[in-house]
Amino acid sequence: MDDATLVFDDDCGFCTWWADFFANRSNFRVVGFTELTDEERGRLPDDYEECAHLLTDDEVYSCGESLEQAFVRSAVGEDFRPVVRFLRNFEDYEHLREALYREIADRRGDLGVVVSKTPPAREQSDENE
Repeated sequence: MDDATLVFDDDCGFCTWWADFFANRSNFRVVGFTELTDEERGRLPDDYEECAHLLTDDEVYSCGESLEQAFVRSAVGEDFRPVVRFLRNFEDYEHLREALYREIADRRGDLGVVVSKTPPAREQSDENE
């Protein structure tokens, strides 16, 4: 099993769909904000609920970098590892990656109309009613 844990907003249908996508195509754990352990939460930035994160034994990747890491660690992105390594040589790549992440994150409600999955946080609240 990969040592990585993908942390996502488990109250967002679009985010849940993507988390499930990676869960089905990788060996790393997928954990929603509501399921974080104190230790995991302690490793995250104070504003951790602003974006996704990927935790490894020795690193914390946030926002666009977290999904880049999740992608290249997944079965789907395995062949793209050399491309991503190459792109990291350019200063503008990081800016572009983060700007693209933010554009998508800011529109996740609209994008959730296209791809979405019932978030675990909502499933639990529905069960409790």
